Amino acid sequence: METDTPAIADGTTNGNGHATEGAAAEVPRGAVGQLAAVIESLLFAAGAPVPVARLVEALGGPSRAEVVEALEALGESYEREGRGLRLVHVAGGYQLRTPAEHGPWVRRLLGQRPPRLSRATLETLAIVAYRQPCTRVDIEAIRGVDVDAVLTTLLERRLVRIVGRKEAPGRPLLYGTTREFLELFGLPDLGALPPLRELGEGAEVLAAPDLTVGAGGVAATPAAEERTRASAEECPNGSRSS
Repeated sequence: METDTPAIADGTTNGNGHATEGAAAEVPRGAVGQLAAVIESLLFAAGAPVPVARLVEALGGPSRAEVVEALEALGESYEREGRGLRLVHVAGGYQLRTPAEHGPWVRRLLGQRPPRLSRATLETLAIVAYRQPCTRVDIEAIRGVDVDAVLTTLLERRLVRIVGRKEAPGRPLLYGTTREFLELFGLPDLGALPPLRELGEGAEVLAAPDLTVGAGGVAATPAAEERTRASAEECPNGSRSS
């Protein structure tokens, strides 16, 4: 039975990613260099981050360990040779990106500016990232202002998403971050968020399960402070997985 899966470095492809008649169906096992080259093509074609499991499935032969080894070899070669691409682990997968120092030329070519987020947007996004899942009322209690417009912007930019409803009167919407959020900030997962202790005094309210709003502003309720501290020790950044 014929297959459309191309062979590797055997002269049976036409240069456009399409196999010619009689092409082999599997990636040669144990050939790290060849495997890395195929993975490079897959990542280039995908554009978005690709999980290791998806690469293993697409390659149809090499084991997960072999794919990870090839990814490491590919990343090291980019760094060692000072190439114009970098392999980054982001948003739960791997992606090819241009180095930050090449940004001015890339933006000049594409005529684009890097995405900019206002202070209000960043503050709201930080609250969602560390407290998720959280409600609009939670966010407004911490920021002290209405956040409807900011949340709408974040939803439109796909940096936050609705993850459900809270089991409370009115069943308010719950918000969480997205894969696009991880991509924008170059994070492999939520566990890579900076620890709360690095954000300065008062940052503990971002992860406090219960909040108290008073004349002096919002603060973690006394009964919740110990739970928040214990949670921060178990999960340094204070975030909850979505």
